[in-house]
Amino acid sequence: MAKTKAPKVRATKSSDSDAPNPAWFKPVMFGFMLLGLAWIIVFYISQATLPVAALGQWNILVGFGIAFIGFLMTTRWR
Repeated sequence: MAKTKAPKVRATKSSDSDAPNPAWFKPVMFGFMLLGLAWIIVFYISQATLPVAALGQWNILVGFGIAFIGFLMTTRWR
């Protein structure tokens, strides 16, 4: 009788995309979203004089841009 060997099962290395996020990821993600929201609120409350008066109405775009970075980070949250 010939002995047959079972095929060896190799442990595959998990990819980086399956790894959990580092501990700093969630606070930074929510920080960007809150900072963008705060930027827009300060702009409206100060009647367009703050956070950067020289930017004028572009402050809204800056605030949304900062918040958008946080929302983009949610796609990588595990």
